[in-house]
Amino acid sequence: MTAARSASLPALVDPSMVGVQPQTPRGRRTRDNLVRAARTVFERDGYVDSRLVDIVAEAQCSIGTFYTWFDGKDEVFAAVLHEAQADMLHPGTGRIAPADDPVAIIAESNRAYFEAFSRNARLNQLLGQVASVDPRFRDLRKARADAFIDRNTRAIRDLQKRGLADAELDARIAATALSGMVSRLANDSYLFDDNTPVDALVTTATRLWTNALGLTMPTYR
Repeated sequence: MTAARSASLPALVDPSMVGVQPQTPRGRRTRDNLVRAARTVFERDGYVDSRLVDIVAEAQCSIGTFYTWFDGKDEVFAAVLHEAQADMLHPGTGRIAPADDPVAIIAESNRAYFEAFSRNARLNQLLGQVASVDPRFRDLRKARADAFIDRNTRAIRDLQKRGLADAELDARIAATALSGMVSRLANDSYLFDDNTPVDALVTTATRLWTNALGLTMPTYR
């Protein structure tokens, strides 16, 4: 794996959206408890139907305490995403160096994506819901998706230059299609409880990637 694969990607949440930051250990504990409670309520009830009274009840604190740290539901949801983003976000397929096995890198990238999605499936679904009604979250989500596609585009172009991938493919369109395929597969597998083993998801997604690109890897052709 190359260093390019671990480079930073756009944040899932603008830090200015996540409310007041505590300055004391007690404040951090209180705010962290509210964020955990909010995630529980959001994942249980959905964003639209979640109420602040339910969040403070889950956190066992007062509504006044809530407003010490957050102006409203959108800010505490942003804080939930901010806390979870390191686990939710996956860097995608970066530059594949000459010494790397392209199929192994693609498989590793797919596995990391599926495993991260499975841990945060409901939160990913909620982000889609909120993005449909709040342009701030929509813009952040789009920037993140574009960064994934940009990175996958560069990886495909690298493979084309090395003569490993189909040179006739439009790398950007291919990256968009393949990224969308993996995203939809994860969404259907983990949000609709079809219980497909992750190994099967990785094997199938990787085979589709490599076959689509025309990679010169006999075991995947």
